[in-house]
Amino acid sequence: MTPLSRRGAAAVAALAVAGLLGTAATTSAATGAPATAPAKSARTAQATALAAPDIPVANVKAHLSQLQSIATANGGNRAHGRAGYKASIDYVKAKLDAAGYTTSLQTFTSSGATGYNLIADWPGGDPSQVLMAGSHLDSVTSGPGINDNGSGSAGVLETALAVSRAQFKPDKHLRFAWWGAEELGLVGSRHYVNNLPAAERTKVKGYLNFDMIGSPNPGYFVYDDDPTIEKTFKDYFAGLGVSTEIETEGDGRSDHAPFKNVGIPVGGLFSGADYTKTSAQAQKWGGTAGQAFDRCYHSSCDTTANINDTALDRNGDAIAHAIWTLSGGGGTPPTGDVYENTADVQIPDNGAAVTSTVNVSGRTGNAPSTLKVGVVIKHPYRGDLVIDLIAPDGSAYRLKNSGSDSGDDVNTTYTVNASSEAANGSWKLKVQDVGPQDVGYIDSWKLTF
Repeated sequence: MTPLSRRGAAAVAALAVAGLLGTAATTSAATGAPATAPAKSARTAQATALAAPDIPVANVKAHLSQLQSIATANGGNRAHGRAGYKASIDYVKAKLDAAGYTTSLQTFTSSGATGYNLIADWPGGDPSQVLMAGSHLDSVTSGPGINDNGSGSAGVLETALAVSRAQFKPDKHLRFAWWGAEELGLVGSRHYVNNLPAAERTKVKGYLNFDMIGSPNPGYFVYDDDPTIEKTFKDYFAGLGVSTEIETEGDGRSDHAPFKNVGIPVGGLFSGADYTKTSAQAQKWGGTAGQAFDRCYHSSCDTTANINDTALDRNGDAIAHAIWTLSGGGGTPPTGDVYENTADVQIPDNGAAVTSTVNVSGRTGNAPSTLKVGVVIKHPYRGDLVIDLIAPDGSAYRLKNSGSDSGDDVNTTYTVNASSEAANGSWKLKVQDVGPQDVGYIDSWKLTF
C-alpha cells in the first residue's frame, strides 16, 4: 500500500452491462433429507458445484510464512529493486506454473532498478471478456510487508490455486496479477495498463484489487464506486453476519487506480492501515478503539505476527466468492428445475461406496441429453474418489475415475446424456474412496433438468 492508503473504486454497473456477473443460484431449502420437489424458482440457477470453494486460511498463512522467510533472508524486506522482491516473484510464479497457469514476467525500470510484474492466465474462458484480480507484491524497504501486502498477494495466489484445484471453467477468461513497485507510486500496475494496447484494454471487463486484507485490528471495507461489485462483496459478508463500511481511508492509492483511469471497472477489499478504529467500529467488529487498524503499517514489525487470522480468512473467501461470481461460473449456467440434496454423507476411507439420493417427481418423459450433475465433495485428496450417477433404473454413469490427482475437494458440474432414462424416480450419487489415509464427505449435489 502506498503511504496515503487507498480506496477502491468499482465501476460495477459497467460490469453488469459487460455481463461479468454470474447468475445467482436460488435453490430449494436444505432439509437434510432427499429433495422431493423441483425448485421452480431456480430456472436460472447455477449448480451448487459452481459456488466458490472455501479458501483454507492455513494455505494463505503458509504463503505468508514463505514471504517472511524470503524477507528475512534478504535484508528484512521485499522491496522493489531488492533481492527479496525478485525471490517473492519467483516463489509465486513457481506455484502458478505448477498449477497449470500460463505465466509471464513483465519488466520495467523505476528508480534505476528493474521491476517485475507477474501475469498469470488461466486457460479457457472468453478471451474478449477478461476478469482480472491482483495485488502488489512489493514491500517498503523498512519491513517485510506481510500485511502490506503479503496478505493480498497470498489471498489472490491461493484463490488462483483454488481455480486450478477445482479445474474451474468460467465463462470469462481469468487473469491474475502481482504488481511491482506499488510502494513507489503504482509504478508496476501503471506500466501494465499504459502498455496494454487499446484493443486489449477493451477486453478487460473488470479488475479487482486486494491490498491489506489481514490487518491486526481489522475493519471490513469495500470499495464503493459501483453498486454491483459492491453488492457482490457486501452480500458475501452479510451472509457471515459481518457488517461492512465503504473504504474512505484514501482514494486511488493502490493498483486499481490505473485501471479506473482508463475506464476499466474496478473493485476490491481493504482491512485498514494507519487510520484509527473508532469506538463504533470496535463495537461492530471487535478489536481496539483508538488504535490504528495496522500499527505496524510500513514498519519493521509488519511480520507474520502482524496478521489477524479471522480477517485473513474472511477476506480470502470473499476473493474467491467474487472471482466465481463475476466470472460467470463454470460455463453457461444450466437452466431448468433444480433437485438438490444438501445432507452431508461421510465417505469411509478406502471402504465401501456410499450414496446420496435425490428424488425427482412431477415430470413427464425422459431426462435430458444434457442433464447437469453438480457435485460438491470435501476431501483432502480427490484422486482417491470414484463418482457415479445412478439412474432410477440402476444404470450407472461414470462421472469421475480415481487417479493421481493430488488436489483437494471436488467442486464440479458434470453433463450426462440421460435421455434414455425416465426423469422421475430416485437418482443417486455414488461415491467410493479407493485409497488409504484421507477421509471426506459428500457436501451436496444436485440435478438440473
